[in-house]
Amino acid sequence: MPRPVAPRSTAAQTGPQGPPERVVARLRPHARALFWPAVALVLIAGGYGYFALRFDQSWARAMVLFAALLFTLLFFLLPYFAWLSRRFIITTRRIVVRRGFFVRKRQELLHSRGYEVELARGPLQAMAGSGNLRITVQGETVLILTDVPKARTVQVALHDLMENAASLQTAQRQVMQSPAITNQTTVWTGR
Repeated sequence: MPRPVAPRSTAAQTGPQGPPERVVARLRPHARALFWPAVALVLIAGGYGYFALRFDQSWARAMVLFAALLFTLLFFLLPYFAWLSRRFIITTRRIVVRRGFFVRKRQELLHSRGYEVELARGPLQAMAGSGNLRITVQGETVLILTDVPKARTVQVALHDLMENAASLQTAQRQVMQSPAITNQTTVWTGR
């Protein structure tokens, strides 16, 4: 014999919330950007090893050490931290771009807004499989993801995520337009 079930709550009547937000990809610009800073670090270390032993005075050795540390800061550490400070996070609901080391800048774009993704590549980017993704909403460029690794794969994933967000939004609209179950209705279920 079927038994009565308590009426649905108002939260269940408002429609499905959809699946929880999950991170699809966490990306940084292609590591190719660290090639010249790495070459600079090797040259600085070699230069310090060569010039540090050339001088007998301690003040001259200290100046060589100071110059090596300054060059390391300018030509290796600053570019490395600039590369580390840029991050692209793609979730099932949005794209998040974070930039900046001391002053953070964060941009977000929901997949449900609908956008166009354009891929542009230079010769080095094509060889490495990276590229620049320009994301345009209603003719206005909103985001530029620069030097993204595996750019074609990311472009296809963004199209799929945008399509899934649009279909979920359509399903939510259909649920909202359907007649809602009132609190007086008793739902009967079987065992």
